Amino acid sequence: MSPRVPHAPHARHWPRALPAPRLPLLLMMVLLTGRVSSTMAVEEELAQPPVDPPAPAGAVESPEDAESAENASATSLTVVPPASVGMNAARLAVIDEIVDEGLRRSRMPGCVVLVGHRGRIAYRRAFGFRQLQPHKVPMTIDTVFDMASLTKPIVTATSVMLLVEAGLVDVDRPVATYLPEFGVNGKDVITVRQLLTHMGGLIPDNSLRDYQDGPEQAWERIEKLETWIEPGSRFAYSDVGFLVLGRLVERVSGQPLDEFARQRIFAPTQMRETGFRPPAALRARCAVTQMRDEQWMQGDVHDPRAWALGGVAGHAGLFSTADDLAQYCQMLLEEGRWKGDVVLQPQTVRLMRAPRQVSSGLRTFGWDMRSPYSSNRGDLMSAAAFGRGGFTGTAMWIDPELDLFVIFLSNRVHPDGKGSVNALAGRIGTVAAAAVSVERGFPGGDQAGDSNAEKSGHE
Repeated sequence: MSPRVPHAPHARHWPRALPAPRLPLLLMMVLLTGRVSSTMAVEEELAQPPVDPPAPAGAVESPEDAESAENASATSLTVVPPASVGMNAARLAVIDEIVDEGLRRSRMPGCVVLVGHRGRIAYRRAFGFRQLQPHKVPMTIDTVFDMASLTKPIVTATSVMLLVEAGLVDVDRPVATYLPEFGVNGKDVITVRQLLTHMGGLIPDNSLRDYQDGPEQAWERIEKLETWIEPGSRFAYSDVGFLVLGRLVERVSGQPLDEFARQRIFAPTQMRETGFRPPAALRARCAVTQMRDEQWMQGDVHDPRAWALGGVAGHAGLFSTADDLAQYCQMLLEEGRWKGDVVLQPQTVRLMRAPRQVSSGLRTFGWDMRSPYSSNRGDLMSAAAFGRGGFTGTAMWIDPELDLFVIFLSNRVHPDGKGSVNALAGRIGTVAAAAVSVERGFPGGDQAGDSNAEKSGHE
């Protein structure tokens, strides 16, 4: 029985999919255990690294031949041998061991890992299964994942920044300037900036009962919510804040959020398999999550509030692939340019990724940097790195200083919601940064040992 399709008042058709040196012992122990010494320094460089070992059981080998047929058709970024972009193949090979361990411990049924550096892809592999029940289906590179909270920066924050760039939104103006009905019960002072950094004082999630009478009634109840804490007083992660920002994008742009994102972000970045409410051709490739109403969710958003709103919301609902996300990451590393086209102005990208001090660490507009939610961040990434994770088992980090991005996509909630991947994703990010450090040295010196692997994080 196929999953039910949610009510879609603003359904849009997606564009047609196109065809898509050995490690020092200490470092090996660090990367496999997830522990980093605060005094560790690795300076060894090997001119002739050994050949990559075979991938562990369950891995789908990523071709390192830049002319492979899969590479030519699946992504606009070229897959190359790591050494050609200054990365150490043996260090990247440790990712295989980390993932294999995660599979053995049932952290997730499968995953796709992609590492990009210097505008190329140096590592790209699929592991395990995208579905275990009711029957097993192998994971593939082109699996479509529910991005969960990665919707917040990729869609909502990027859309807000496009409106800021156009002079239509001022981040220091009250949200009620653009959504007058929001400015009640103490919310009239909350600014766009505060919502982008989770400093707006809104409740993390309002009751699911607020959504049981349909989207229109749900929005009326969201608008009437009181503040949870004093706006601007401290960091409090809030899905509601990004729900409201998504609504703001729709009001100011005059378009549904999914359509605005498709036209202004996905189309110019050639993200052909990214969007909300995937069509049938892509649903078949979606990683399965959990059951809802006795049916497996495949291509239906996992988040219950986004589902109740028809599958499109500012905090969740986006679906994408590793290859499409690689293009988005590269666009940000090139300060808003993709294949010669301008998606965002350089100053807009710099504004978006600039560190913002909050009560419990550093955030950016839509992204995490250093906070209690950063357990999926690589320990050896530079201070400029930004990223975040998603509840379904996704994580993505971009490091402008290292010219590096790391994408980890899993359906850790399948089949029973008991998987856990934040620490695993963080270790993979550490490995990727270590592979770059052969050339540049570890970023941050002794401070690179500020391990966050044991911190709890919002998945």
